[in-house]
Amino acid sequence: MPLPLDASDQALAHALQVDGRAPFRRIAEVLGVSDQTVARRYGRLRSAGVLRVLGLTEPLRMGQAPWIVRIRCAPSASAQIATALARRRDTTWINLTAGGTEITCLVRPERPGEDALLLEKLPGTPRVVDVAAHSLLHVFFGLDRSLVTKSGPLSAEQVAALTPRDGPDVPPSDPSPPFPVDAGDHRMFDVLARDGRASVGELAAATGWSQTTVRRRMSELRAAGLLYYDVDYHPRVIQRNFRSLLWLNVEPSRIEEVGRALAAHPEVPFAAATTGDSNVHASVTTPDVTAFYRYLTGPVAALPGILGTGTTPIHRTIKGAGPVWVPEWGQR
Repeated sequence: MPLPLDASDQALAHALQVDGRAPFRRIAEVLGVSDQTVARRYGRLRSAGVLRVLGLTEPLRMGQAPWIVRIRCAPSASAQIATALARRRDTTWINLTAGGTEITCLVRPERPGEDALLLEKLPGTPRVVDVAAHSLLHVFFGLDRSLVTKSGPLSAEQVAALTPRDGPDVPPSDPSPPFPVDAGDHRMFDVLARDGRASVGELAAATGWSQTTVRRRMSELRAAGLLYYDVDYHPRVIQRNFRSLLWLNVEPSRIEEVGRALAAHPEVPFAAATTGDSNVHASVTTPDVTAFYRYLTGPVAALPGILGTGTTPIHRTIKGAGPVWVPEWGQR
């Protein structure tokens, strides 16, 4: 069973969410502790499987066309199908929802046509009842930001002190041409997807570049909004609260307004525009089901241009933000 996050853990998690590769010395200065304390605490949390920092890529800046896929299946088959999906490197955020009768996940095909192969194969899988896919068009909130960003314990001054100077020149998912990457970049992404705090020496060995080149390239990719860092938590940490997926059918002229409003809600860790009958999608985290009801009948009901709503409670998270699945996390 993973250790709970106490006040000091939460402060460290918030700092890492602001800058996952911030030196422990800088985090220690901001938190008012020693760098040995920060290093020891992060090492303990990571080795216990509580959290880890991942270096990830923004799909739209990579020129990828991600999909949010909903798979309805027999409850007895949902865990097996979800586990098979989790083993794929092109899937993230795999959740069992609706009491275990549905699986939702984000599919990120690296090359055109790979999405079709998966989406064509799924309906033929035994005990799959239905498959619906929503193309991800624009992210209003999420990726390198989370609920910790909105409600974490650090002050605005502490966040400013940790905010990296090589942040993106354009907001993630802004309309812009894909940023060019090469084979060396992909080798670096493979290492960072397992450990976002991998040393420059490790990255140099993986890419064949000098350490100076690694540092320069990481800064370029980060400034382009392509490379970002996220804190991935053990499922039992994020499952302490009531979580649900929200599907909204919104008047087209109001999509941007609704998306920006959701991005500001403290209950929303992710919000995006999608294709399909439900053209705005969000994930919602509240302390309990009563708080979720109040959120649904309050802030959501007040949104303009809503033509219809749908909700699917999250029963269990199988795979989180990273492409590399850590199966033992689900066994602790």
